[in-house]
Amino acid sequence: MIKKSKEHLNSVNETYTQHFGVASKVSFSMILGGLQAIVHAICPAVFQTSASDKIKKLNEMVSKR
Repeated sequence: MIKKSKEHLNSVNETYTQHFGVASKVSFSMILGGLQAIVHAICPAVFQTSASDKIKKLNEMVSKR
């Protein structure tokens, strides 16, 4: 597990701390987008583009890496 983790960190050229920050930002953004999508499913007038906007933003962020 440690060896694979080190290989992954090297492949993305990040320290553990840097990777933790990026991965945390992505995960919290995904959680927020999911919650917005659930609210939108219940009441379509709310968060009409929030989930899709978040997906596009995350895709752009991850693609640049």
